[in-house]
Amino acid sequence: MNHDIAVVTGAGGGLGRALARDLCGQGLTVAGIGRNAAALAETGAPCEGRFHPVIADVADPTEVARAFAAIDALGRVTLLVNNAAIYPRRDILDETPDSFGATMATNLGGVVAATHEALGRMVETGQGRILNVASMADIAPLPGSAAYSVSKGAARIYTRALVADLQDRFPGIVISDWLPGMLATRMGVSEGLAPEIAARWGARLATWHDPSLNGTVWEMNRELLAPRGLKGRIKDRLLGRRRIARTLD
Repeated sequence: MNHDIAVVTGAGGGLGRALARDLCGQGLTVAGIGRNAAALAETGAPCEGRFHPVIADVADPTEVARAFAAIDALGRVTLLVNNAAIYPRRDILDETPDSFGATMATNLGGVVAATHEALGRMVETGQGRILNVASMADIAPLPGSAAYSVSKGAARIYTRALVADLQDRFPGIVISDWLPGMLATRMGVSEGLAPEIAARWGARLATWHDPSLNGTVWEMNRELLAPRGLKGRIKDRLLGRRRIARTLD
């Protein structure tokens, strides 16, 4: 039961598959959550026994709770990558309250449910790492992306709320957002970056356990520094402080 487990949601394809495989390649034991058994089996094929498929729909908190109960038999959850998401690409005139809610249930509700389960285990030791796969969709929504953009934006707010609640009490539980960029996946664009390339950065960030990462936001392989107000910039200049964005290369 002392064996550390990394949990990746949406592990049945795309970026989630690439992240799970990269983490396995680093020697981690990975529990991959997804809805399709065949897709999860394909994810785990090259992982030499380090990948464990767990069937669950993250939109259903009951299924998520059952999934984590099953993962408990493998070991102790020390890392969670909230990657699962859907992108319906639906015109706002065709969007209904039910269809909008379904997207919110996966993209926001899934993050909340998985994080709730992971935190319940991490606070017992005061140690853990949570990486939320984020998006810029809430800043510049594309046509046909209302539910996706709102849900991903709300998930970024949720990350900040988690840090506000937990950082002082549990500094060893490190939570941050990562924006992988435009990817050549089913949810992305054909000319995008190969998910395997982005996954190297995401897996590196996910396994980097440093309290200074708490609340940070990363885009691809680079940290996005929080904006500083005028007073802060003046103080930095007077004290000779330079803020330098970290990279994952």
